[in-house]
Amino acid sequence: MKVHILDDWFDTLRSLPCYAKLKDHDVTVWRDHVEDAGELARRLEEAEAVVLFRERTKITADLLDRLPNLKLISQRSVYPHIDVDACTRNGVLLCSNMHAGTPSYAAAELTLALILASYRQIPEQVASIRSGNWQMGVGRSLRGRTLGLYGYGRIAKAVAGYAEAIGMQIQWWSSDAGRERAKADGVHVAECREAFFGTSDIVSLHVRLKPDTRGIITAEDLAAMQPRALLVNTSRSGLIAPGVLEAEVERGRIFAAVDVFDTEPLTDVANPLLVHPNVLPTPHIGYVTEDEFDLQFSDIFDQVNAYALGEPIHMINAEVWNPTGS
Repeated sequence: MKVHILDDWFDTLRSLPCYAKLKDHDVTVWRDHVEDAGELARRLEEAEAVVLFRERTKITADLLDRLPNLKLISQRSVYPHIDVDACTRNGVLLCSNMHAGTPSYAAAELTLALILASYRQIPEQVASIRSGNWQMGVGRSLRGRTLGLYGYGRIAKAVAGYAEAIGMQIQWWSSDAGRERAKADGVHVAECREAFFGTSDIVSLHVRLKPDTRGIITAEDLAAMQPRALLVNTSRSGLIAPGVLEAEVERGRIFAAVDVFDTEPLTDVANPLLVHPNVLPTPHIGYVTEDEFDLQFSDIFDQVNAYALGEPIHMINAEVWNPTGS
């Protein structure tokens, strides 16, 4: 098959063991990011299969309508960036391994790293010594502090394990169903939403972005956080109501460590989330490790091969493959 891989910015995949799974295919790797549907359609004109790097490129109806040769989109995890109805209408099969029970440990590790870096002022201390100075300030310890985890899922549980190992106290908040699962597991759930935000030294978000979770973190939630509290977001920026975090950060009352943004790639150096001294930003690197890529793309390339053999797996819109339902 003619397989096109989008957004492999550092040409990483060809160096990983999983890439050998594509040896029988005609593969094109695109290393830059393109948003214009016309340019994408030109690049993908001959593609029979498109491999995605998570949500880096949106697959819209406008794009799909211009790709008559496309048969398969192969990716991993959730797919809010893909117009599934348009895929089905154009006869394009979407395959995505939802990896139930397997958290992204890379994202969990980055969450802990951001907490540590923020509390110990690591970027600022590095900048100070590199500029010919010595210490620039006094950091804070994590042991004994309360980490509030919003969302009772796989990544949050991994973060809880890391935090407990360094002596932090954990409390939880989630949906009604999530809180019931947490209580059944015997972990500490805050008495109410306001208490969760008001008594956590650090709040870390671990919720999937869906229509019912978009904007779930409000201005009132952030206002309830205690002075010098830290908000960490390695999930999705859309979980926070538009402009709310920027406004709260500008007040200088709380700190933030964010790996996700409303616009990605974000290159506007005037954006307060990039330049405010109370914010530690990273460019959506939660899952960006060689190990995580090899794990994810091994699944993705398996989907390509299964399709080529006539036995597709992890089908999202299976009616494309089996329109009669027989």
